[in-house]
Amino acid sequence: MKAAARKDMIDVDALCVGMFVHLDLGWMSHPFPLGNFKIADATQIATIRSLGLRQIRWSPAQSDVAVPGANEVEAVEPAPTAMIAPLTETPEALARRQSREQLRRQREGLARCERQFAEAAQACRLLTERASRHPQDSRVQAEALARALVDKMLVEGDLCIRLLSEAAGDKASMHALNVTVISMLMGRTFGLDEADMHDLGVGSLLHDIGKLELPDRVRHREEHFSSAELRLNEEHVARGVVLGRKMGLSSGASLVLAQHHEHADGSGFPLRLNTDRMTAAARIVSLVNRYDNLCNPNLPAHAMTPHEALSLLFAQGKTKFDTAILGAFIKMMGVYPAGSTVQLTDDRFAMVVGVNTSRPLKPRVLVHEPRVPRDDALIVDLESLHGVGIRRSIKPQLMPIASLEYLAPRPRVSYFFEPLQSSESAAALHEAETVH
Repeated sequence: MKAAARKDMIDVDALCVGMFVHLDLGWMSHPFPLGNFKIADATQIATIRSLGLRQIRWSPAQSDVAVPGANEVEAVEPAPTAMIAPLTETPEALARRQSREQLRRQREGLARCERQFAEAAQACRLLTERASRHPQDSRVQAEALARALVDKMLVEGDLCIRLLSEAAGDKASMHALNVTVISMLMGRTFGLDEADMHDLGVGSLLHDIGKLELPDRVRHREEHFSSAELRLNEEHVARGVVLGRKMGLSSGASLVLAQHHEHADGSGFPLRLNTDRMTAAARIVSLVNRYDNLCNPNLPAHAMTPHEALSLLFAQGKTKFDTAILGAFIKMMGVYPAGSTVQLTDDRFAMVVGVNTSRPLKPRVLVHEPRVPRDDALIVDLESLHGVGIRRSIKPQLMPIASLEYLAPRPRVSYFFEPLQSSESAAALHEAETVH
């Protein structure tokens, strides 16, 4: 007996504009910002068909169209009764339901970012491990990962920089991916074209590739290093350039490897170049690399909060870094980057967990609210709260114990990004916060 066709599956040849589809593929296996979306035009249909799939999953209830006869789907199924608000629902019950729905969307968004970061971190680790023995293959893998990031970033609308709740991957891959994500978001801010974004992505992914050939004890620069140990550590740049040549990297990517420790005033290494002799991509990676090393040093006890790291970079900015790039970095990350612990103007304590790259002064925060269990806490968009803002940054250890335990600041700061969701409107967030 022939098995019945699944009603939520449809042939790719039957796709049409208005259908809400789900691509059950890995994050890097398709070029769309999200794996589930409503088809907006014929170009998206053509792209889906080019993926080599015969069928994909779709949601009739979320679609604008019905497809009679396709996989035995005769009509759009009505939304479950439970999703339809009763006509007699009280304002309080409505607010509670909207709060639960908002919390569900926020959890799904964070889980999606963490899955994507983990997938990218694994790809980064594998290509790094293969670099010495299979340099050409490693280059191909780095280019594929950079292309996937470019596809996700070069979309219409704003992006949100998300703080991840758990670190995925080893220290080396986390550092490389952190630097790559933030550097490429900077490239997007400056309007780099796809080719330059690709070079920036490959170069930032591989900027520390030369450390593979260094002894473990000198891979991470420390204050107590002797002059000999410092020289050995600094050799990773030259070793990386040599390995990059074996890999067949483009000129743009190779120059990132060669110049990512140079400074605007010529005080960097190994060639003591100044700004005029550095590429734009290398100037970006030099700054972002320093930021991540301040937030995520080899010894966690030496870690700065993202706000402290940004303040130090600003203090050194006139000499160490390109002022235009530093200004754009602060504007994109916000004065209080994701991961910063802060006190609000209403005296509550909070942790910044998301920043809109085009409107960073009012970030998204997780607020210590004693009446709400930690697992039920909503992320609040400060842009939607009139009269409430950030008063000051505060070191985690200076917060009250209850706030510290509730907010649970990360020992290592990892970032990823996602398109800003229209469903997470300021009105909805304000309404949800009002409930609490």
